Amino acid sequence: MNNYFFLNCTSNDEGHPELLFATNMPISNTELEGTVTVGIDAAFSCYNKTGMNTDSFSQSMTLGSGPFMFSHVRNIFTAIGCDTLAAVSNYEFTYGAACLSLCTEYVKMSDGNPCSGSGCCQTSIPKGLKSLAYSLSSSYNYMNVSGFNRCGFAFLADNRSLKISNWPLSRTPIYGKDAYATDVVIEWVVENKTCEQAKGNTSAYACGTNAYCTDPEIDQGYRCQCNKGFVGNPYLKDGCQGKLIQIREKIDYKFKNGKGIYHLI
Repeated sequence: MNNYFFLNCTSNDEGHPELLFATNMPISNTELEGTVTVGIDAAFSCYNKTGMNTDSFSQSMTLGSGPFMFSHVRNIFTAIGCDTLAAVSNYEFTYGAACLSLCTEYVKMSDGNPCSGSGCCQTSIPKGLKSLAYSLSSSYNYMNVSGFNRCGFAFLADNRSLKISNWPLSRTPIYGKDAYATDVVIEWVVENKTCEQAKGNTSAYACGTNAYCTDPEIDQGYRCQCNKGFVGNPYLKDGCQGKLIQIREKIDYKFKNGKGIYHLI
């Protein structure tokens, strides 16, 4: 494995240890299957009753040159608001998308909300993205809905953990360590080689004993998995260990012609 996989361990404002991806993305979970989950602050834009922009923040991030990319399967781009146009693109401007969310009266943000454009909207991202930037704009500066909605939010989020009910239309932004952040899933591979190419360089090949190589669906790089019947870390030399399988025989007792007959089922 190379230096891209070294993580930054530091202390947060309360003195507790904190593991960071890159320099400022706190890590909440890592999986050997090829994902790391980080927290990223949402973008926002707020207006007063007269339509003046009072507060705004546009988010941008890059995963650098390492073997990392935003998961197109786990993440969904989401916008919250009643006069909200949210745009997302990558740094190279080879990808761009937007979603529009409108409403004329208060919408309760429930987890059953389909986010189809009333109070919230969503759009997918393509696979392979290594950078993202998103921002918000408004058609009427929230003047028609200022009684219950003055701010719009936009964010990328893990669709498994995202709860729309946590994003009421009355929400206003918070700065600092308590800023509103979402879980974002980043996928990783060992390096940008296929399994066939990686196996050709035995000194750099990352899969250990009792492990095999897989080409992921993201069409970049390779990953390792333990062989069937083994568990552990496939990236360590002897990380995959045999697991004990307990087999239980169940005996069924039946009567046939007045005699008891035992057989295994």
